[in-house]
Amino acid sequence: MPAPTADWLRAHPQARTIRAAACDLNGVARGKRMPIPSAEKVLKDGTRFPMSVLNLDIWGEDIEDSPLVFETGDKDGQLFPTERGFVPMPWLDSPSALLPIWMFHEDGRPYEGDPRHALNRVAQRYKDKGLTPVVAVELEFFLIDDSSRKLQVPVSPKSGKRRQAAEILSIRALDAFDTFFTELYDACEAMEIPADTAISEAGLGQFEINLVHVADPLRAADDAWLFKQLVKGLARRHGFAASFMAKPYEDYSGSGMHAHFSVLDAEGQNIFDDGGAKGTDALQHAIQGCLSALPDSALIFAPHANSYDRLVPGSHAPTSVCWAYENRTAAIRVPSGAPAARRIEHRVAGGDVNPYLALAAILGAALNGIEDGEKPPAPITGNAYDQKLDQMPGSWAEAIDRFENSPEVERIFAPTLIRNMLMTKKQEMRDMAELTPAEQVEIYLDTV
Repeated sequence: MPAPTADWLRAHPQARTIRAAACDLNGVARGKRMPIPSAEKVLKDGTRFPMSVLNLDIWGEDIEDSPLVFETGDKDGQLFPTERGFVPMPWLDSPSALLPIWMFHEDGRPYEGDPRHALNRVAQRYKDKGLTPVVAVELEFFLIDDSSRKLQVPVSPKSGKRRQAAEILSIRALDAFDTFFTELYDACEAMEIPADTAISEAGLGQFEINLVHVADPLRAADDAWLFKQLVKGLARRHGFAASFMAKPYEDYSGSGMHAHFSVLDAEGQNIFDDGGAKGTDALQHAIQGCLSALPDSALIFAPHANSYDRLVPGSHAPTSVCWAYENRTAAIRVPSGAPAARRIEHRVAGGDVNPYLALAAILGAALNGIEDGEKPPAPITGNAYDQKLDQMPGSWAEAIDRFENSPEVERIFAPTLIRNMLMTKKQEMRDMAELTPAEQVEIYLDTV
Protein backbone atom coordinates (compact mmCIF):
# COMPACT_ATOMS: atom_id res chain seq x y z
CA MET A 1 0.00 0.00 0.00
CA PRO A 2 1.45 3.44 -0.92
CA ALA A 3 2.49 5.89 1.78
CA PRO A 4 -0.20 8.40 2.79
CA THR A 5 -0.11 11.84 1.20
CA ALA A 6 -1.71 15.23 1.79
CA ASP A 7 -4.36 14.42 -0.84
CA TRP A 8 -6.77 13.40 1.92
CA LEU A 9 -6.40 16.79 3.59
CA ARG A 10 -7.11 18.61 0.35
CA ALA A 11 -10.15 16.40 -0.28
CA HIS A 12 -11.46 17.14 3.22
CA PRO A 13 -11.00 20.89 3.72
CA GLN A 14 -13.50 20.81 6.58
CA ALA A 15 -10.99 18.99 8.78
CA ARG A 16 -9.76 21.38 11.45
CA THR A 17 -7.38 19.29 13.55
CA ILE A 18 -5.37 16.08 13.36
CA ARG A 19 -4.47 13.48 15.96
CA ALA A 20 -1.21 11.67 15.21
CA ALA A 21 -1.32 8.56 17.41
CA ALA A 22 0.39 5.22 17.97
CA CYS A 23 -0.87 2.18 19.87
CA ASP A 24 0.76 1.43 23.23
CA LEU A 25 1.06 -2.00 24.86
CA ASN A 26 -2.42 -1.72 26.41
CA GLY A 27 -3.99 -0.68 23.10
CA VAL A 28 -4.35 2.95 24.18
CA ALA A 29 -3.84 5.64 21.51
CA ARG A 30 -0.87 7.84 22.46
CA GLY A 31 0.10 10.91 20.47
CA LYS A 32 -0.45 14.56 19.66
CA ARG A 33 -3.16 16.93 18.52
CA MET A 34 -2.01 19.28 15.79
CA PRO A 35 -3.28 21.83 13.26
CA ILE A 36 -3.49 20.97 9.58
CA PRO A 37 -0.15 22.55 8.53
CA SER A 38 1.69 20.45 11.14
CA ALA A 39 0.03 17.31 9.81
CA GLU A 40 1.55 17.90 6.40
CA LYS A 41 4.98 18.12 8.06
CA VAL A 42 4.38 14.76 9.81
CA LEU A 43 3.69 13.14 6.45
CA LYS A 44 7.12 14.24 5.24
CA ASP A 45 9.34 14.16 8.32
CA GLY A 46 7.42 12.15 10.90
CA THR A 47 7.13 13.23 14.52
CA ARG A 48 8.87 12.36 17.75
CA PHE A 49 8.00 11.40 21.29
CA PRO A 50 9.67 9.29 23.99
CA MET A 51 9.98 5.58 23.38
CA SER A 52 8.68 5.09 26.92
CA VAL A 53 5.26 6.40 25.83
CA LEU A 54 4.46 3.08 24.15
CA ASN A 55 5.27 1.33 27.44
CA LEU A 56 3.06 3.13 29.98
CA ASP A 57 0.87 1.33 32.48
CA ILE A 58 -2.94 1.34 32.42
CA TRP A 59 -2.99 4.66 34.32
CA GLY A 60 -0.67 6.27 31.74
CA GLU A 61 2.26 6.31 34.18
CA ASP A 62 5.91 5.52 33.49
CA ILE A 63 7.15 2.03 34.29
CA GLU A 64 9.43 2.20 37.31
CA ASP A 65 13.04 1.18 36.61
CA SER A 66 12.30 0.87 32.89
CA PRO A 67 15.48 1.29 30.82
CA LEU A 68 13.37 3.42 28.47
CA VAL A 69 13.01 6.23 31.03
CA PHE A 70 15.92 7.65 33.06
CA GLU A 71 18.57 5.09 32.10
CA THR A 72 18.53 6.30 28.48
CA GLY A 73 17.53 9.89 29.24
CA ASP A 74 13.95 9.15 28.15
CA LYS A 75 15.10 9.42 24.56
CA ASP A 76 12.79 9.94 21.62
CA GLY A 77 11.69 7.52 18.99
CA GLN A 78 10.82 8.68 15.51
CA LEU A 79 7.28 8.00 14.35
CA PHE A 80 6.02 7.88 10.79
CA PRO A 81 2.52 7.42 9.36
CA THR A 82 1.40 3.87 8.73
CA GLU A 83 0.09 2.93 5.32
CA ARG A 84 -3.46 3.40 6.66
CA GLY A 85 -3.26 7.18 6.25
CA PHE A 86 -5.80 9.67 7.55
CA VAL A 87 -8.99 8.35 9.14
CA PRO A 88 -11.94 10.61 10.07
CA MET A 89 -13.04 10.74 13.71
CA PRO A 90 -16.85 10.95 13.49
CA TRP A 91 -17.34 10.86 17.27
CA LEU A 92 -15.81 14.33 17.76
CA ASP A 93 -17.77 17.57 17.50
CA SER A 94 -15.17 19.30 15.32
CA PRO A 95 -14.23 17.70 11.97
CA SER A 96 -10.98 15.92 12.75
CA ALA A 97 -8.83 13.06 11.50
CA LEU A 98 -6.59 10.46 13.09
CA LEU A 99 -3.24 9.74 11.48
CA PRO A 100 -1.98 6.35 12.75
CA ILE A 101 1.78 6.31 13.27
CA TRP A 102 4.35 3.74 14.41
CA MET A 103 7.76 4.03 15.98
CA PHE A 104 11.29 3.62 14.64
CA HIS A 105 14.81 4.10 15.94
CA GLU A 106 16.84 7.07 14.73
CA ASP A 107 18.65 4.85 12.22
CA GLY A 108 15.38 3.65 10.68
CA ARG A 109 15.10 0.28 12.42
CA PRO A 110 11.60 -0.63 13.66
CA TYR A 111 11.23 -0.15 17.40
CA GLU A 112 10.53 -3.67 18.63
CA GLY A 113 8.45 -2.47 21.58
CA ASP A 114 5.78 -1.11 19.21
CA PRO A 115 2.82 -3.56 19.08
CA ARG A 116 2.20 -2.89 15.40
CA HIS A 117 5.78 -3.85 14.59
CA ALA A 118 5.28 -7.02 16.63
CA LEU A 119 2.48 -8.04 14.29
CA ASN A 120 4.41 -6.92 11.23
CA ARG A 121 7.26 -9.17 12.33
CA VAL A 122 4.90 -12.18 12.22
CA ALA A 123 3.33 -11.04 8.93
CA GLN A 124 6.80 -10.87 7.38
CA ARG A 125 7.47 -14.48 8.41
CA TYR A 126 4.37 -15.53 6.46
CA LYS A 127 5.39 -13.42 3.49
CA ASP A 128 8.85 -15.00 3.44
CA LYS A 129 7.16 -18.40 3.03
CA GLY A 130 4.85 -17.18 0.26
CA LEU A 131 1.84 -17.30 2.60
CA THR A 132 -0.86 -14.75 3.36
CA PRO A 133 -3.10 -14.88 6.46
CA VAL A 134 -6.72 -13.91 5.87
CA VAL A 135 -8.06 -12.55 9.14
CA ALA A 136 -11.28 -11.30 10.70
CA VAL A 137 -12.26 -10.49 14.26
CA GLU A 138 -15.52 -10.48 16.17
CA LEU A 139 -15.67 -7.78 18.83
CA GLU A 140 -18.02 -7.96 21.81
CA PHE A 141 -18.76 -4.91 23.94
CA PHE A 142 -21.21 -3.59 26.50
CA LEU A 143 -23.33 -0.44 26.38
CA ILE A 144 -23.36 0.84 29.95
CA ASP A 145 -24.91 3.64 31.95
CA ASP A 146 -22.06 4.52 34.29
CA SER A 147 -23.54 7.76 35.61
CA SER A 148 -23.78 6.22 39.08
CA ARG A 149 -21.73 3.69 41.02
CA LYS A 150 -24.10 0.95 39.89
CA LEU A 151 -23.41 -0.07 36.30
CA GLN A 152 -26.56 -0.78 34.31
CA VAL A 153 -27.99 -0.90 30.81
CA PRO A 154 -28.65 2.58 29.37
CA VAL A 155 -32.21 3.75 28.94
CA SER A 156 -33.39 2.98 25.42
CA PRO A 157 -33.84 6.22 23.43
CA LYS A 158 -36.68 4.47 21.63
CA SER A 159 -38.78 3.18 24.53
CA GLY A 160 -37.49 5.23 27.45
CA LYS A 161 -37.12 1.96 29.35
CA ARG A 162 -34.17 0.14 30.85
CA ARG A 163 -34.31 -3.61 30.19
CA GLN A 164 -32.50 -5.52 32.94
CA ALA A 165 -32.06 -8.74 30.98
CA ALA A 166 -29.70 -10.42 28.58
CA GLU A 167 -31.31 -10.95 25.18
CA ILE A 168 -29.32 -13.32 22.97
CA LEU A 169 -29.78 -12.49 19.26
CA SER A 170 -32.66 -10.18 20.10
CA ILE A 171 -33.73 -7.85 17.30
CA ARG A 172 -35.61 -5.83 19.89
CA ALA A 173 -32.36 -5.21 21.82
CA LEU A 174 -30.68 -3.95 18.66
CA ASP A 175 -33.64 -1.80 17.70
CA ALA A 176 -33.68 -0.21 21.16
CA PHE A 177 -30.42 1.51 20.19
CA ASP A 178 -31.11 1.82 16.48
CA THR A 179 -29.86 5.40 16.18
CA PHE A 180 -26.56 4.50 17.81
CA PHE A 181 -26.00 1.46 15.58
CA THR A 182 -27.01 3.34 12.43
CA GLU A 183 -24.51 6.08 13.22
CA LEU A 184 -21.91 3.44 14.08
CA TYR A 185 -22.23 1.77 10.68
CA ASP A 186 -22.13 5.14 8.91
CA ALA A 187 -18.96 5.98 10.83
CA CYS A 188 -17.40 2.60 9.99
CA GLU A 189 -18.03 3.29 6.32
CA ALA A 190 -16.40 6.72 6.61
CA MET A 191 -13.40 5.18 8.38
CA GLU A 192 -13.22 2.23 5.94
CA ILE A 193 -13.72 -0.27 8.74
CA PRO A 194 -15.45 -3.32 7.20
CA ALA A 195 -18.24 -3.78 9.75
CA ASP A 196 -20.55 -6.68 9.00
CA THR A 197 -23.34 -8.19 11.12
CA ALA A 198 -24.34 -6.99 14.58
CA ILE A 199 -26.05 -9.15 17.19
CA SER A 200 -27.11 -8.82 20.80
CA GLU A 201 -25.15 -11.12 23.08
CA ALA A 202 -25.55 -13.03 26.34
CA GLY A 203 -24.45 -10.24 28.67
CA LEU A 204 -26.48 -7.35 30.04
CA GLY A 205 -26.54 -4.73 27.28
CA GLN A 206 -23.91 -6.70 25.36
CA PHE A 207 -23.49 -6.64 21.59
CA GLU A 208 -21.13 -8.08 18.99
CA ILE A 209 -20.10 -6.75 15.61
CA ASN A 210 -18.14 -8.86 13.14
CA LEU A 211 -15.54 -7.34 10.85
CA VAL A 212 -15.10 -8.75 7.35
CA HIS A 213 -12.11 -10.97 6.52
CA VAL A 214 -9.13 -9.15 4.98
CA ALA A 215 -5.98 -10.65 3.43
CA ASP A 216 -3.71 -8.46 5.55
CA PRO A 217 -3.24 -9.02 9.31
CA LEU A 218 -2.02 -5.44 9.85
CA ARG A 219 -5.16 -4.10 8.21
CA ALA A 220 -7.32 -6.41 10.36
CA ALA A 221 -5.63 -5.20 13.55
CA ASP A 222 -5.87 -1.57 12.42
CA ASP A 223 -9.59 -2.08 11.85
CA ALA A 224 -10.06 -3.55 15.32
CA TRP A 225 -8.02 -0.81 17.05
CA LEU A 226 -9.88 1.95 15.24
CA PHE A 227 -13.24 0.25 15.80
CA LYS A 228 -12.74 0.18 19.56
CA GLN A 229 -11.93 3.89 19.59
CA LEU A 230 -14.97 4.64 17.45
CA VAL A 231 -17.43 2.62 19.52
CA LYS A 232 -16.26 4.16 22.80
CA GLY A 233 -16.22 7.70 21.42
CA LEU A 234 -19.59 7.46 19.69
CA ALA A 235 -21.27 5.97 22.75
CA ARG A 236 -20.21 8.97 24.84
CA ARG A 237 -21.85 11.25 22.28
CA HIS A 238 -25.05 9.32 22.92
CA GLY A 239 -24.80 9.78 26.67
CA PHE A 240 -23.59 6.35 27.76
CA ALA A 241 -20.40 4.28 27.80
CA ALA A 242 -19.28 1.47 25.55
CA SER A 243 -16.76 -0.86 27.14
CA PHE A 244 -14.63 -3.72 25.85
CA MET A 245 -13.47 -4.70 29.33
CA ALA A 246 -13.54 -8.43 29.83
CA LYS A 247 -16.11 -8.68 32.62
CA PRO A 248 -18.01 -5.58 33.83
CA TYR A 249 -20.84 -7.61 35.43
CA GLU A 250 -20.20 -10.44 37.86
CA ASP A 251 -23.36 -12.35 36.96
CA TYR A 252 -23.15 -12.15 33.16
CA SER A 253 -20.78 -13.43 30.50
CA GLY A 254 -17.79 -11.30 29.57
CA SER A 255 -16.66 -9.89 26.24
CA GLY A 256 -14.25 -11.59 23.86
CA MET A 257 -12.42 -10.80 20.65
CA HIS A 258 -12.66 -13.97 18.59
CA ALA A 259 -10.22 -14.18 15.69
CA HIS A 260 -10.90 -16.18 12.53
CA PHE A 261 -8.11 -16.93 10.08
CA SER A 262 -7.16 -19.03 7.10
CA VAL A 263 -3.92 -18.97 5.11
CA LEU A 264 -3.47 -18.56 1.36
CA ASP A 265 -0.53 -19.93 -0.63
CA ALA A 266 1.22 -18.07 -3.45
CA GLU A 267 -1.52 -19.15 -5.88
CA GLY A 268 -4.26 -17.82 -3.61
CA GLN A 269 -5.45 -21.25 -2.45
CA ASN A 270 -6.53 -21.83 1.14
CA ILE A 271 -3.95 -24.25 2.57
CA PHE A 272 -6.52 -25.47 5.15
CA ASP A 273 -8.97 -26.65 2.47
CA ASP A 274 -8.93 -30.34 1.56
CA GLY A 275 -12.32 -30.26 -0.14
CA GLY A 276 -14.06 -31.76 2.88
CA ALA A 277 -14.95 -31.09 6.49
CA LYS A 278 -11.73 -32.36 8.09
CA GLY A 279 -9.21 -29.96 6.58
CA THR A 280 -5.62 -30.46 5.55
CA ASP A 281 -2.52 -31.48 7.47
CA ALA A 282 -1.56 -27.78 7.44
CA LEU A 283 -4.76 -27.04 9.37
CA GLN A 284 -3.86 -29.70 11.93
CA HIS A 285 -0.33 -28.33 12.27
CA ALA A 286 -1.61 -24.77 12.76
CA ILE A 287 -4.02 -26.00 15.44
CA GLN A 288 -1.19 -27.74 17.28
CA GLY A 289 0.89 -24.57 17.12
CA CYS A 290 -1.96 -22.58 18.66
CA LEU A 291 -2.47 -25.17 21.41
CA SER A 292 1.23 -25.34 22.23
CA ALA A 293 1.52 -21.58 22.71
CA LEU A 294 -1.84 -21.05 24.42
CA PRO A 295 -0.98 -21.30 28.14
CA ASP A 296 2.25 -19.32 27.82
CA SER A 297 0.66 -16.51 25.79
CA ALA A 298 -2.35 -16.12 28.08
CA LEU A 299 -0.98 -12.75 29.23
CA ILE A 300 -1.59 -11.41 25.72
CA PHE A 301 -5.16 -12.76 25.59
CA ALA A 302 -5.98 -11.83 29.21
CA PRO A 303 -3.78 -8.81 29.95
CA HIS A 304 -5.62 -7.26 32.92
CA ALA A 305 -6.77 -8.11 36.43
CA ASN A 306 -10.39 -8.13 35.27
CA SER A 307 -9.57 -10.48 32.37
CA TYR A 308 -9.47 -13.52 34.65
CA ASP A 309 -13.03 -12.94 35.87
CA ARG A 310 -14.10 -13.86 32.32
CA LEU A 311 -12.01 -17.04 32.05
CA VAL A 312 -14.06 -19.25 34.36
CA PRO A 313 -15.89 -22.51 33.54
CA GLY A 314 -19.41 -22.23 32.22
CA SER A 315 -19.07 -18.56 31.26
CA HIS A 316 -19.02 -18.89 27.45
CA ALA A 317 -15.24 -18.27 27.55
CA PRO A 318 -12.79 -21.14 26.99
CA THR A 319 -10.74 -22.33 29.96
CA SER A 320 -9.31 -25.59 28.60
CA VAL A 321 -6.44 -26.07 26.15
CA CYS A 322 -8.29 -28.02 23.49
CA TRP A 323 -9.75 -27.86 20.01
CA ALA A 324 -12.86 -29.13 18.29
CA TYR A 325 -14.96 -29.00 15.18
CA GLU A 326 -17.98 -26.71 15.53
CA ASN A 327 -17.84 -26.51 19.33
CA ARG A 328 -17.84 -23.16 21.14
CA THR A 329 -16.69 -24.60 24.47
CA ALA A 330 -13.24 -25.27 22.95
CA ALA A 331 -10.43 -22.71 22.84
CA ILE A 332 -9.72 -23.50 19.18
CA ARG A 333 -12.77 -24.11 16.99
CA VAL A 334 -12.92 -25.18 13.36
CA PRO A 335 -16.25 -23.82 12.07
CA SER A 336 -18.34 -25.80 9.63
CA GLY A 337 -19.23 -24.45 6.21
CA ALA A 338 -17.88 -24.50 2.67
CA PRO A 339 -14.45 -26.21 2.43
CA ALA A 340 -13.01 -23.24 0.55
CA ALA A 341 -13.63 -21.15 3.68
CA ARG A 342 -12.06 -23.69 6.08
CA ARG A 343 -10.52 -21.69 8.91
CA ILE A 344 -9.56 -21.60 12.56
CA GLU A 345 -11.45 -19.61 15.17
CA HIS A 346 -9.29 -18.66 18.16
CA ARG A 347 -11.74 -17.95 21.00
CA VAL A 348 -9.54 -17.09 24.00
CA ALA A 349 -8.85 -13.34 23.76
CA GLY A 350 -10.97 -10.93 25.75
CA GLY A 351 -12.38 -7.73 24.33
CA ASP A 352 -9.79 -5.89 26.44
CA VAL A 353 -6.79 -7.06 24.40
CA ASN A 354 -4.41 -5.11 22.23
CA PRO A 355 -5.48 -6.31 18.74
CA TYR A 356 -1.96 -6.13 17.33
CA LEU A 357 -0.47 -8.28 20.08
CA ALA A 358 -3.39 -10.73 20.06
CA LEU A 359 -3.15 -11.35 16.31
CA ALA A 360 0.64 -11.59 16.53
CA ALA A 361 0.32 -14.27 19.22
CA ILE A 362 -2.33 -16.22 17.29
CA LEU A 363 -0.77 -16.07 13.84
CA GLY A 364 2.75 -16.52 15.19
CA ALA A 365 1.75 -19.66 17.07
CA ALA A 366 -0.06 -21.06 14.01
CA LEU A 367 2.99 -20.51 11.83
CA ASN A 368 5.20 -22.17 14.42
CA GLY A 369 2.91 -25.17 14.20
CA ILE A 370 3.03 -25.20 10.40
CA GLU A 371 6.83 -25.06 10.55
CA ASP A 372 7.08 -27.83 13.18
CA GLY A 373 4.65 -30.15 11.37
CA GLU A 374 3.21 -31.78 14.50
CA LYS A 375 -0.34 -33.07 14.82
CA PRO A 376 -2.67 -32.07 17.68
CA PRO A 377 -4.47 -34.51 19.96
CA ALA A 378 -7.88 -35.70 18.85
CA PRO A 379 -10.58 -33.03 18.80
CA ILE A 380 -12.88 -33.05 21.78
CA THR A 381 -16.61 -33.60 21.59
CA GLY A 382 -19.19 -32.43 24.07
CA ASN A 383 -18.78 -29.88 26.85
CA ALA A 384 -15.12 -28.93 27.42
CA TYR A 385 -15.94 -27.60 30.89
CA ASP A 386 -16.87 -31.12 32.05
CA GLN A 387 -13.69 -32.83 30.85
CA LYS A 388 -10.27 -33.33 32.42
CA LEU A 389 -8.12 -31.20 30.14
CA ASP A 390 -5.08 -28.97 30.50
CA GLN A 391 -6.21 -25.56 31.71
CA MET A 392 -5.42 -21.98 30.87
CA PRO A 393 -3.67 -19.99 33.62
CA GLY A 394 -6.26 -19.13 36.22
CA SER A 395 -4.69 -15.94 37.51
CA TRP A 396 -2.80 -12.89 36.35
CA ALA A 397 0.26 -13.91 38.38
CA GLU A 398 0.38 -17.36 36.76
CA ALA A 399 0.00 -15.85 33.29
CA ILE A 400 2.86 -13.43 33.92
CA ASP A 401 5.07 -16.26 35.13
CA ARG A 402 4.25 -18.45 32.12
CA PHE A 403 4.90 -15.57 29.71
CA GLU A 404 8.24 -14.74 31.34
CA ASN A 405 9.69 -18.24 31.03
CA SER A 406 8.35 -19.40 27.69
CA PRO A 407 10.33 -20.54 24.64
CA GLU A 408 7.03 -20.45 22.72
CA VAL A 409 6.65 -16.71 23.41
CA GLU A 410 10.28 -16.10 22.43
CA ARG A 411 9.57 -17.61 19.01
CA ILE A 412 6.86 -15.02 18.39
CA PHE A 413 7.85 -11.77 20.12
CA ALA A 414 11.08 -9.76 20.21
CA PRO A 415 12.97 -9.59 23.52
CA THR A 416 12.24 -5.86 23.87
CA LEU A 417 8.51 -6.38 23.69
CA ILE A 418 8.60 -9.32 26.11
CA ARG A 419 10.61 -7.25 28.61
CA ASN A 420 8.31 -4.23 28.31
CA MET A 421 5.17 -6.34 28.64
CA LEU A 422 6.46 -8.05 31.77
CA MET A 423 7.54 -4.81 33.45
CA THR A 424 4.19 -3.20 32.66
CA LYS A 425 2.05 -6.05 33.92
CA LYS A 426 4.08 -6.60 37.07
CA GLN A 427 3.68 -2.93 37.97
CA GLU A 428 -0.04 -3.00 37.20
CA MET A 429 -0.56 -6.18 39.22
CA ARG A 430 1.17 -4.64 42.22
CA ASP A 431 -0.89 -1.42 42.08
CA MET A 432 -4.21 -3.07 41.24
CA ALA A 433 -3.91 -5.17 44.41
CA GLU A 434 -4.49 -1.98 46.42
CA LEU A 435 -7.83 -1.23 44.71
CA THR A 436 -11.31 -2.57 45.32
CA PRO A 437 -13.08 -4.41 42.48
CA ALA A 438 -15.25 -1.32 41.92
CA GLU A 439 -12.18 0.88 41.62
CA GLN A 440 -10.65 -1.57 39.15
CA VAL A 441 -13.79 -1.47 37.02
CA GLU A 442 -13.63 2.32 37.00
CA ILE A 443 -10.08 2.16 35.63
CA TYR A 444 -10.80 -0.43 32.94
CA LEU A 445 -14.27 0.70 31.80
CA ASP A 446 -13.10 3.36 29.35
CA THR A 447 -9.41 2.54 29.01
CA VAL A 448 -9.33 -0.92 27.43
